[in-house]
Amino acid sequence: MVCALGAAVCFGTATVLQAIAARAAAGGGGGEAALLLRALRQWRYLAGLALDGLGFLLQIAALRSIPIYAVGAWLASSLAVTAVVAARLLRVRLSRVEWGAVAVVCAGLAMLGLASGTEGEEPGPDWLSYAMLGVAVGVLVLGVVGGRLPERGRALVLGLGAGFGFGVVEVAVRLIDDLDPGALFGNPATYALLLGGGAAFLSLTSALQRGSVTAATAGMVIGETIGPAVVGVVWLGDRTREGLAWLAVAGFVVAVAGALGLARFGEVTSGDEAVERAGVSG
Repeated sequence: MVCALGAAVCFGTATVLQAIAARAAAGGGGGEAALLLRALRQWRYLAGLALDGLGFLLQIAALRSIPIYAVGAWLASSLAVTAVVAARLLRVRLSRVEWGAVAVVCAGLAMLGLASGTEGEEPGPDWLSYAMLGVAVGVLVLGVVGGRLPERGRALVLGLGAGFGFGVVEVAVRLIDDLDPGALFGNPATYALLLGGGAAFLSLTSALQRGSVTAATAGMVIGETIGPAVVGVVWLGDRTREGLAWLAVAGFVVAVAGALGLARFGEVTSGDEAVERAGVSG
């Protein structure tokens, strides 16, 4: 749980730091490549990248210790971290409803913490690694098709695709048991992890650039939480503490619902001025 909390804090804080750096770099003209190069000269952007890397390592550690459903809810809660940090550093005003959503996320996570058991010990069926690789390929295809949809539905479809891709990463981490190079190269889950993560990043970046941030982030939260949670319970042996399954389900639903209420913080805004998000964490 400590690792999952650390990952959420890292991802949520990185978003704000990258947003500040992107805003500072936006005044120099040029295209997106020039913007990225200027952002890379900002210490806040580099710090955000470092936090993203640390968050990913903490995410892996959490996935090797606690059920996927708990990790997914914690990662979704990074939006609450972004909202609170943005209120402090970017002076973004949170409405009462949004402060309430932050409190709801915290309450849901507390319920999950009380009810969560240990990581399941079942290796999963042999076909599951290949299924994850197939889903990762599907996310790539969905990204191509979704980018051609009308603007109204484009962001939601691309956001869902990104969520599915990040969900593949969560499951694939659990399916990789042997870190020997030969075993890694021969395990379809390794390729599912790399392809799913890359496809998710591309889909979410496209969604944030070309559609509604709220719709894209909401789709991502749904995609990266529900599917992996089901896989963990059905095929990987994730369980709750004895007699507390109801509390885990309630906590999961409450935490994800609260995160959806904060979906606009998938891209931080300050007043009426949009703040470009130059980096994406999943």
